[in-house]
Amino acid sequence: MGAAGSSSRRLEAGDSAVTDVFLDGPDAATVRAALQGPMTDQQLDWCVQPVRGRKKRLLIADMDSTIINVECLDELADFAGLKAEISAITERAMSGELAFEGALRERVAMLKGLPVSALQAAYDQRVRLNPGARTLVRTMTNFSARCMLVSGGFSFFTSRVAQAAGFHSHRANVLGEADGKLTGLVDDPILGRQAKFAALSEDAKLFGVPLAETLAVGDGANDLAMIAASGLGVAYRAKPIVAAQAHAKVDHADLTALLYFQGYRADEFVTD
Repeated sequence: MGAAGSSSRRLEAGDSAVTDVFLDGPDAATVRAALQGPMTDQQLDWCVQPVRGRKKRLLIADMDSTIINVECLDELADFAGLKAEISAITERAMSGELAFEGALRERVAMLKGLPVSALQAAYDQRVRLNPGARTLVRTMTNFSARCMLVSGGFSFFTSRVAQAAGFHSHRANVLGEADGKLTGLVDDPILGRQAKFAALSEDAKLFGVPLAETLAVGDGANDLAMIAASGLGVAYRAKPIVAAQAHAKVDHADLTALLYFQGYRADEFVTD
């Protein structure tokens, strides 16, 4: 591919092999394409990008199965005794087999009559931040980046997860409620693929951040537009359709990999 290593530096002390390798030669896209084959069977995560501008000023992150460990709608379905049925629809929507908006309405309709109290129970019993999530957000905010949580899920959960992880703001869908129960409806407009892209574009414009200086991370098909438009789009434990189109993917490490991709050293991480 014509690239040669000019220097390197260690990003983490100890036994972990987290290293920057600086290359002279072809552009990042050419190097990335050349490495795809040889790196396929390696149990490591890697990212090829220009050195200039690698520390991003805006983070847009998906919530379900990215910042947190579960799909919240599937966990709500478990409280209604419908997890198998609803999870199957979720899987197809996240893999790009179903239109997200229609799939969301179908799944929410199946929850009609579920007590609103199930939302808090699902959050308390099932939702956990994924390893490295809080460190990722707290470190980037400490270095003056803006961090936003954007989800095709529900504001009940994003409000709590955003606070727990340290995000500046959040956007999500709103579930209909009446008389202490879910109505089976979701408020319009539905936040899906294009709305996530709009969130990235609007926040970048609002805070004066070029798209090249943004980072987007997600795992499902409705994350593709924001991942493609960002300066660094990362597929985290993602569906194949997303991993194939992202600039980088994380399949092995935790979410602090996104900090290493930006050139942060381990001693710069905010871990409180």
